[in-house]
Amino acid sequence: MSDAPTRAGFTAVIGAPNAGKSTLVNRLVGAKVTIVTRKVQTTRFPVRGVAMEGTSQIVLVDTPGVFKPKGRLDRAMVRSVWTGVDEADAVVHLVDAAAEVAVEDGKASGADRFAVEDTQSIVDSLKASGRKVILALNKLDETPRERLLGLSARLFATGVYDEVFMISAEKGYGVQDLKVRLAALMPESPYLYPEDQTADLPVRLLAAEITREKVYLRVHEELPYSAAVETTSFTDAKGGAVRIEQTIYVERDGQRAIMLGKGGETLKWIGQHSREELCEILDRKVHLFLHVKVRENWQDSREFYADTGLDYDV
Repeated sequence: MSDAPTRAGFTAVIGAPNAGKSTLVNRLVGAKVTIVTRKVQTTRFPVRGVAMEGTSQIVLVDTPGVFKPKGRLDRAMVRSVWTGVDEADAVVHLVDAAAEVAVEDGKASGADRFAVEDTQSIVDSLKASGRKVILALNKLDETPRERLLGLSARLFATGVYDEVFMISAEKGYGVQDLKVRLAALMPESPYLYPEDQTADLPVRLLAAEITREKVYLRVHEELPYSAAVETTSFTDAKGGAVRIEQTIYVERDGQRAIMLGKGGETLKWIGQHSREELCEILDRKVHLFLHVKVRENWQDSREFYADTGLDYDV
């Protein structure tokens, strides 16, 4: 057994919406601890993933994407990001290199342009805070090496970074090098979680997040950000199974019709895929029952913020 002291601490992963933060956290942990979809702003609240490297435990905080807030939910999400930065032992700023290069070449989509604007906003905020962070350029598999080097030099010149890593969160390239470095940055400490634990998300909330991911995957065009999922019941059933009841909240009657689909087909698809993944994660049979309710202004519900750990009063 090694005589090396144990280390444990927090690493905040920040970046523009859809930069790949959730994919990176899942890759570092080696398990799915946070939902990943094609939609930006998928992560609504910090999810802690627990990664082990040698004698170091890295508690990864996957924060919501940083963007210009509009409503209460947006403000709460952005507030949670900077709270995570202030409290972290290390911070990784993940940047979508492919989007940056597309903007430089005049070939950017609207999403690319927004991503670059949000990245600049993060740089400005980091300058104001005086906090030095690690720059991780993501999607190296989609970006020519010479462009990566030029982008790295340009961003490093802002003065907010003290190290840079070039990675592909999806493919795993360069992620191990980043993980080793983060492990070394963690302070000496007893482990904060059991070594075999991968996340500290309560199981009821995890179940809701899995279903919300399926909602996004199925109706991401029709209902971009107008749905929330609540686990209303989580009880043991016969034969070691679990019975889970969840409510999907939408804001209007028309959205409820979309969520149900013709003959209930859409809701059936969401339920099937969520149930299959929950069975795998929980390692037990799952009886999942979904209900769709119209709740206008659910984003202003104090109960929703209490459940997710976001600050209602912003």
